[in-house]
Amino acid sequence: MAGNSSRKGAIRKTNKKPAAGSGGQVRRGLEGKKSTPRAEDRTYHKAHKIKKAKEAAEKRAASPRGGGRRRGSADAEWIAGRNPVVEALRERVPITSVYVAEGAERDGRLRETFKLAAEYGIGLLEVSRGELDRLTNGAVHQGLAAKIPAYEYAHPDDLLEAAAEMGEKPLIVALDAVTDPRNLGAVVRSAAGFGAHGVVIPERRAASMTASAWKTSAGAAARIPVAQTVNLTRQLKAYQEQGCFVVGLAADGDLTLPELIADPDLAGGPLVLVVGSEGDGLHRLVAETCDRLVSIPMAGVLESLNAGVAASVVLYAVAEARTKL
Repeated sequence: MAGNSSRKGAIRKTNKKPAAGSGGQVRRGLEGKKSTPRAEDRTYHKAHKIKKAKEAAEKRAASPRGGGRRRGSADAEWIAGRNPVVEALRERVPITSVYVAEGAERDGRLRETFKLAAEYGIGLLEVSRGELDRLTNGAVHQGLAAKIPAYEYAHPDDLLEAAAEMGEKPLIVALDAVTDPRNLGAVVRSAAGFGAHGVVIPERRAASMTASAWKTSAGAAARIPVAQTVNLTRQLKAYQEQGCFVVGLAADGDLTLPELIADPDLAGGPLVLVVGSEGDGLHRLVAETCDRLVSIPMAGVLESLNAGVAASVVLYAVAEARTKL
């Protein structure tokens, strides 16, 4: 009868386990589990990789060896004038945009500029002559100018890493207060041509990777890293600590170039070549830091070569010696 709960079948039988999705089951499922880690703490997550890369960059920036990866300057550089712009385009200087003054007279150089800019995918902008005067800081632009970004320098340690990745003994060129950007460009070109792994320059009182250096390098600056250091002497000592033999070029060197390349342990080992400034040569502290000073035998009355030529001669000799080891 109704209400008699004792009769058979009066009570509906149910499963002992709570239904899926019940609060009790969820609570038990979460028991013993920790909170979800942040994205940057998960090793497989992109945010973690970004965090690690940032920490590595900050560590390098604080390194006493000087200078993490950075740009040479905060501002872009301008190339003004029809011939300079055309030559920069021919040499594949990394131009980001070309500016043409309104009403500029069309000639062969301007037409070639338009052709090369279109071929390389470089933007063309037409501005007033007054605006172009302002952008180029009053330079004689002849109605044509080009803008290039600030050069992004490598860290000096990157050059050693590049050699290790290639399975080669490091060959690095360091410039001591070379102030002519054309000499810098020539050294970069020779370094790329003879198998060096990079060029190191001081951050102050030395030529930097300007449009002139880019142009002289004939595009080699895009193929080989150039690093900056706050203190060249300290950086040379850091290279020595990492097993590199440091030689400086000097007219009164205690070792001649033929003697250097005849020694397989020197020419074939980790080597840093230091080239001095055009007029004064190596600074005293830099010269004292070098393991040996090397001279290039000269015929006749010519006493020395400029920095670009001297570096080329030694790099060629070392490259030839390494091919025979």
